[in-house]
Amino acid sequence: MRGYDIVIPVYNEKKILDLLSYIIKKSKNLNNILICYDFDYDITIKLIKNSKFKNTDFIKLVKNNSVGPCNAVKSGIKESYAESVIVYPADDFFNGDLLDIMFDFYQKGYEVVCPSRFIKGGIIKNCPLLKYSIVKFVSFFLFYFSRLNIKDPTNGFRFFSKKVLNDFKIESTLGFAYSLELLVKAHKKKYKIKELPSTWIERLDRKSSFKILAWSSDYLKWFLKCIFN
Repeated sequence: MRGYDIVIPVYNEKKILDLLSYIIKKSKNLNNILICYDFDYDITIKLIKNSKFKNTDFIKLVKNNSVGPCNAVKSGIKESYAESVIVYPADDFFNGDLLDIMFDFYQKGYEVVCPSRFIKGGIIKNCPLLKYSIVKFVSFFLFYFSRLNIKDPTNGFRFFSKKVLNDFKIESTLGFAYSLELLVKAHKKKYKIKELPSTWIERLDRKSSFKILAWSSDYLKWFLKCIFN
């Protein structure tokens, strides 16, 4: 299927209807939006089912086979039949213009496209100090002390060709570690990878779901593989 699917892991996203309208307005090459959720009582699902999108064929509700954002993304990818997939944050109203740009890079031969908060033109605001410090340190260390050559390797917002997704089984189960894992694997196999600036503005009206300690084992595994493989 030509074009891309967008996979969105969700958890009680009160602004999901605004996000769907935003994405549809911004995208010319969109096939499907796969809303991936853990629990039937998630308010996200109720909002969609009671909205103008309830009978929209290209908006698909995908129940996670397990729990957590990483497994939700894996469930969405499994249901996608497009030639490429974009994993998109559920609270991102800043990067819609990048959707078709990433697809354009794919058409030029890139198999992974990495939106980056840490290259020239990238923006990150309102991020809690601890989260920012850890992400920035990991990104700095991997860029200068590994062969990855990507300045924002842990960003969960990512474009993958279906070739990459079919080539590598996602082993990660925690957080957004799938993104670093697939990047490491694609780099090792010499797939073409492109980085481009993106914007991340942390929302102040909700508590961050970033669980540093709980997710650290999966991130550490691929961090070490990136350094030593």
